[in-house]
Order: sequence, then C-alpha cells, then structure tokens
Amino acid sequence: MGFKNYRDLFPVTKSQIYLNHASVAPLCRPAAEAMKWLADDALENGSLHYDKWLETYDGLRNSAARLVNGMPGEIALVKNTSEGIATIAMGLDWRPGDTIVAFNEEFPANQYPWKRLESQGVKTKWLSVMDPLDKIDEAAKGARLLAISFVQFLTGYRANIEKIGEICHRRGAIFFVDAIQGLGVFPLDVKQAYIDALAADGHKWLLGPEGCGILYISQQLQERVAPVEFGWTNVAGYNDYGSRDMTLRPDAGRYECGTLNTIGCYGLRASIDFILNVTLGEIGPAVQALGDRIDQGVKLKGYETACERTPETGSGIVSFRKPGVDTVAMVARLKQNGVAAAARAGWIRMSPHFYITEEDIDRALYWI
Repeated sequence: MGFKNYRDLFPVTKSQIYLNHASVAPLCRPAAEAMKWLADDALENGSLHYDKWLETYDGLRNSAARLVNGMPGEIALVKNTSEGIATIAMGLDWRPGDTIVAFNEEFPANQYPWKRLESQGVKTKWLSVMDPLDKIDEAAKGARLLAISFVQFLTGYRANIEKIGEICHRRGAIFFVDAIQGLGVFPLDVKQAYIDALAADGHKWLLGPEGCGILYISQQLQERVAPVEFGWTNVAGYNDYGSRDMTLRPDAGRYECGTLNTIGCYGLRASIDFILNVTLGEIGPAVQALGDRIDQGVKLKGYETACERTPETGSGIVSFRKPGVDTVAMVARLKQNGVAAAARAGWIRMSPHFYITEEDIDRALYWI
C-alpha cells in the first residue's frame, strides 16, 4: 500500500512511536500547515480575507459529507463529540415513558446525556455491546432512540453498524452513532447504515485539531431536533445584522449558535481531505493488521486483552493487562522509551494509525 511514503507527513515519527491515536493524535502536516496559514493571515491581515474563512466552513461541510456519504446541509460544525451528542439528547421533545437503548461499555460522553433524561421520565435499556443482535433487536422494539459507538474506546470493539442500523430502521428508532473512535479508519456510510445522527471530534483518527468536530444530522431528523444553544447564527438571515427574523437556517447550520472555531475548521478540513486522498478503504485493513500484531504480541508475553478480535469487530484499539503489572507505571516506562500509549481503567491501551509500521510495533512491544 506504500503507507511508509506518508511518514514524512508525521514528524512525530522522528522522536516517538505514537500508539495513542485513541486519545489525542498528532496532527498530520496538512492540518498543521492549514492552521499556520490562518494564524499568519490573521496576524498580518486581520479579517481582510474573511471571505476565504467562510469558504473553509463550507469546504469542511463538503469534506465531512463526503466522508460519511451525507449532504453538506446535513453537517453542523461543533466543538466536540459531546456537543454533538448533547444537541440530539437535549433537542428532542422527550416524553415520560420514552425509551432509549444504550450500552454499558460506552465512554461517559455517550452515557451521561441519555442517563440525564431519566429525570424527565425517560427509560434507558442498558445492554452490552457484546450482546447478540437479536437481543438488541428486542430491546429496540418500541424504543425512540438507540445510541452506540462505532468503536468502543477501551475494548476497541467495532459494532456492526449496518445491521444495528437496519434494526433501528425497522423498529422506527432514531439511530445515533458516536463515531469518534472509528471515523477516519473504517468507511462509514450514513445512508447504507440508516444512521440518523452521528458525531465525531477531529483530534483522534481524523488526525486533526482538538475543539473542532462534526455533527451529521439527517434532513428528516432536523425537523424533530430543536436547537438548544441559540445565538445569532442559528437563523437563516444571520448575515443581516439589522434583521430580527428568527426563522431557522434550512439546514444543519441551525445548530451552530455563534462564531466558529475558524482555525480548527482549517485544520479539520485539511485533515479530512488528507484522509480521503489517502483512500479511506485502504486505511482500515492497515490499522486492523497493526492492531492484530499488538494483540498477538502482548498475548505471547502473557497479557490478557480486553476484547477478542475478529476481522469484523477489530479496530485500531488494543487494551491489555497482566496481574502484577502496574499499568500506569508501564505506560510511564513506555513514554521514557519513546512509546506513546495510555492507561485506561486498569488497562494499557495502544492505538496505531496507518503510518505506523510493523517495526514500530515490534520495538514498542519490546518494552512491555
């Protein structure tokens, strides 16, 4: 696949073996250069080129839409995944007795907003992501919404999004996906998977900056989700400062309540375009193979892994532990030897991206 040719776009490879993309990834060079251009432009020219800034907002929406096979009008630019989730959770007109299907293994960002609705009389059915599809199907019967992560943050388990989407479509449940741990590695088609809403920040597998993310929300769902954060840019005539017409924007821009993170938008647009140009369909198998190499290597050293990997459920995340091994101390040891990993809930977590090599993995595993 020739992924070694991309190493120069990741200067971090000169000083570290970076196996922590599930936390905060290094910027790819195109993202860094795009943000540097904006910083220099604002430094030297103020808002002289504001028209170019506006073009970047639209460009980011276009690129994000290509990434998930949506339409630009279905993309809102948000601060992070949590804001995207909260937009859906708080914007629907929940009624006592409504039911949500959620999953025990989720990162708090995809648990707290749904659990908080219990105070309004909303019931949550808690399942395991490892539950069989027929159990998920039964739980979705009569549910108003199902929320799941594309890839679990700790175990690395990759959900069968298409089959779960089919269940939600058939049951009439809104299908929400927290995509932050898979988007940028594995292809995701919101139409094919019947996804109604999806959120992801740019700072993990998309190789972009923190504080800038996307919310995909289908045209149909936009009519059912009211903007909760409300400011001057939620409305259709926001460019007319003298107008007081509060008619909402006719697209997902209705969920943007003020000035955007312009420098972040420059970086995220560049990083998504970079991912698309690499060929997303080839990144997944490469990352899967690197994860498999870590999984096999740590097992040979007597570690247990948090999840059994299969070609269908594996991802770029591998978490492992062994009795008697202090995971925090081990991650510190790895750091001292130039390997970036993370300690999570008693596990050591490694998460390589496509530009990492097999040799990198072998050198990293030497230190555990």
